[in-house]
Amino acid sequence: MKSRALLWGIPLLIFVGFSVLLFSRLGKDSTELPSARLGKPFPEFRLPSLLDGHELTAADVRGKAIVVNVWASWCPSCRQEHPSLMKLAAAGVPVIGLNYKDAQADAQGYLSSLGNPFVDVISDTDGSLGLDLGVYGAPETYLLDANGHVRYRFVGVFDDNVWKTTLQPCFDQLQKGGEAPACQF
Repeated sequence: MKSRALLWGIPLLIFVGFSVLLFSRLGKDSTELPSARLGKPFPEFRLPSLLDGHELTAADVRGKAIVVNVWASWCPSCRQEHPSLMKLAAAGVPVIGLNYKDAQADAQGYLSSLGNPFVDVISDTDGSLGLDLGVYGAPETYLLDANGHVRYRFVGVFDDNVWKTTLQPCFDQLQKGGEAPACQF
């Protein structure tokens, strides 16, 4: 009789445990996924530019506050956020693209058709830089300070509202060289 109770009891406890875990995550904001990179330097890398093939390194994301946007031509959400990135570029906000796990020709065609909002584009065809950065998937947007440290991470579709309410206050502080208390991490 005891073995029968154990036979049903253990799977039931496991099911209840997973259910509690699942339901506890339902109320969480998926744009605020944790990142081990917050407050740390952007990962070291040596990858080609999608735009002209010259080598890019971590030194290319240092020197001033910048926005790094992770995107791909296969990503429908990236297409949705693209007009907002074009507005940022028109306003003079420096945005570096991280083209994630994408074929070079497809990515170049995407930019030719929709416009290029990026100062430069890191071509991460195998996803190695994305893995080092902790990318969950495209799109993701990171704010870096002048020292190349990751100060904020936004997961999901970037739009005008996200910029004005969430990212711009942090970015403005970073441009002033401050510690960016607006960046909540």
